[in-house]
Amino acid sequence: MADVRRMTIPLRGAWKVSRNHRANRAIEEVKRHVVRHMKVTEQERIWIDESVNHTIWARGMQKPPRKIQVVVTREEGFPIEVKMDDEDEDGEA
Repeated sequence: MADVRRMTIPLRGAWKVSRNHRANRAIEEVKRHVVRHMKVTEQERIWIDESVNHTIWARGMQKPPRKIQVVVTREEGFPIEVKMDDEDEDGEA
């Protein structure tokens, strides 16, 4: 059975570093948030989808978004997947 969670990840930590390192730090903030809230063990890996990377880098290195909404999926035998949440605000896909 897969454990699926929708999360809003705040990326405020990315704005506490110099301008030229913000997008890189935002990716690290995503990883930290998932590790904390999904209780990732030493043996598990985290796989961040390309769409998350494109969203963070969309406005360049110096201006990542303040927060992003993602879907995190954990399945037995696979890495923990972090993907963008495509669901609309109404709750309809």
